[in-house]
Amino acid sequence: MARAEQVLVLEPQHELKFRGPFTDVITATLKLTNPTDRNVCFKVKTTAPRRYCVRPNSGVIDSGTSVNVSVMLQPFDYDPNEKSKHKFMVQSMLAPRDMTDMEGVWKEAKPEELMDSKLRCTFEMPLENDKTTEHSALPKSASASLDDGEVKKIMEECKQLQMEVQRLREENKQIRENDGLRKRKVTPMASHSNTMAAMTKDEGLSTRVLALCLLFFVIGAIIGKLVL
Repeated sequence: MARAEQVLVLEPQHELKFRGPFTDVITATLKLTNPTDRNVCFKVKTTAPRRYCVRPNSGVIDSGTSVNVSVMLQPFDYDPNEKSKHKFMVQSMLAPRDMTDMEGVWKEAKPEELMDSKLRCTFEMPLENDKTTEHSALPKSASASLDDGEVKKIMEECKQLQMEVQRLREENKQIRENDGLRKRKVTPMASHSNTMAAMTKDEGLSTRVLALCLLFFVIGAIIGKLVL
């Protein structure tokens, strides 16, 4: 049995365009509209899942409403001679009225209940950057699009950088803790020194007072003898 005709309205209908430069993430918006009186489940799939990030990539569109899907192309070395073979497919089906588990609905769906629409991807450079592209673009053999091995290598490098950052954070934390410990050790020593200095000062003061008392006693004794 032939598949049912797509009930969702797609904007754009046939093509997702991405305009460079492709040194950063480029986002294209796909608008899905449900003109029916039923809720519709949808999924967005691509032939190059490692090259794109799709949000949301699945969900339910209520009757008479729309959903904007962001399709984010990851940075890559652009080759103007390379023709994009990437494609997207929007798959949909009418949601059961008593639906509670969307994943279960997809698993149990019959082929004749599924609807789909396909879109191709195109890459374009801004007109003002065409000359720059001609001079800076590498030969096709040297600037082929990222394959799975290159993506895996980049992910490993990112993971290593994250581990290095974490290691530096731990070292910085340890340095701060050691510095605090040294300060705590210095503080008791300083307090002890201050105590000793105070005791020495008090002892010096007591000696001077004793000497003065002795001097007054001697003077008093001499004055007493003279009076007698």
